[in-house]
Amino acid sequence: MHFRDKKSAQIYKLLYFLASVLFFSSFIFNTPFEVLIGFFKILVTPSNLLTDYMAVGGIGAAFFNASTIMFVSILITKSLKNDINGSEVAAIILVTGFAFFGKNIYNSIPITLGVFLYAKLEGSDLKSVILPALFGTALGPLISEITFSFGYPFLKGFLISYVVGILIGLIITPVASACLRFHQGYNLYNSGFTAGIIGMIIVGGLRMFDLEIEAVNVVYLENDFRIRILLYSIFTAMVLYGFVKNKMSFKGFSNILKNSGRLPSDFISLNGLYPTLINMGIMGLISTTYVVLIGGKFNGPVIGGILSVAAFSAFGKHPKNSIPILVGVYLASLLNIYDITATSSILAGLFGTTLAPIAGEFGFFPGIISGFLHMALVFNIGAVHGGINLYNNGFSGGFVAAMLVPILKEYKKIMINLRRHYDRGSKTQI
Repeated sequence: MHFRDKKSAQIYKLLYFLASVLFFSSFIFNTPFEVLIGFFKILVTPSNLLTDYMAVGGIGAAFFNASTIMFVSILITKSLKNDINGSEVAAIILVTGFAFFGKNIYNSIPITLGVFLYAKLEGSDLKSVILPALFGTALGPLISEITFSFGYPFLKGFLISYVVGILIGLIITPVASACLRFHQGYNLYNSGFTAGIIGMIIVGGLRMFDLEIEAVNVVYLENDFRIRILLYSIFTAMVLYGFVKNKMSFKGFSNILKNSGRLPSDFISLNGLYPTLINMGIMGLISTTYVVLIGGKFNGPVIGGILSVAAFSAFGKHPKNSIPILVGVYLASLLNIYDITATSSILAGLFGTTLAPIAGEFGFFPGIISGFLHMALVFNIGAVHGGINLYNNGFSGGFVAAMLVPILKEYKKIMINLRRHYDRGSKTQI
């Protein structure tokens, strides 16, 4: 078997194993009957931000829904592409995280179908659009909203929502390419920025016809200690497994820390699977500990946020470029009017690491500034898309990066010129 094929086979095995852990974990929290009833509730509930599936269907049902989404995402990817890289690992685990608060099979299918239809119409290979097919489900809540909140009979709501979903899938790929140029790759959740633009236009159109999508804040209020144990176990196992398979060493991990993380930064291709697995585990541990230290609740959105950090630790994030963002968001949380332990504040920190490439490129303090600015924007920008874009932090991050990066580049250029001028002056005096 070719080396690349062996590596990809190992990655798929690890992904299937993680999906199985989520599946069997669901029955730790609830009985099979409770899980199935809760899963049905999840499928038929409007799912715009912030809808915690742990509050809707129970903890077990939320884990079951996440495992379902993950298995389907792996199967779609595997059926189209034998080899797999960091971007696809990030996509699969990211959509799994969002299956704790907004994504399910019902509201994801039409957008994915639309993306594949776009590829067929354009004459592209389906495997070339795997990423937008997975990431594009950020707008899944719109499908659920149209079906279950607009007062239509089910069949009519189903047909309208699926047509809308397919149309979104048809346009999201070309729009995403344009949006990437807007923030120059310094916002890792480019699909979130893309979905925010599309969602903003759709919601604006709906409001013209007096169709309002109501803001919600349905979150699980308890703090089940078993969730914390499960997360720490998963991420510790990642680090240990990667360490053992990496010949009992952290070799390659230091190279990851040297990468700015700017898109595209595929750590698996650049540094190998096992150093990347170590990085994913460490970032998962850092994220989980961040929530513990600030006294947050481990509900569906927070679990999704932690998984998203681990996901993109295969494609851009690492401790060196992510911790400054967390510091910036934390400082903003201390100074602003919002509760630092509230789910929305915690999510701003976890998902705010979408701006990690800024810290990776320009340094620790610019990273803190970007985290601070992200906190200022993310609480206000969700209104423009009515909560139908699950990747709201990616939407916010796109604007922060687009504004801040040109300033930082100019500052960097000025400092380089001043240093050259000083060096020339010093040589003249000598």
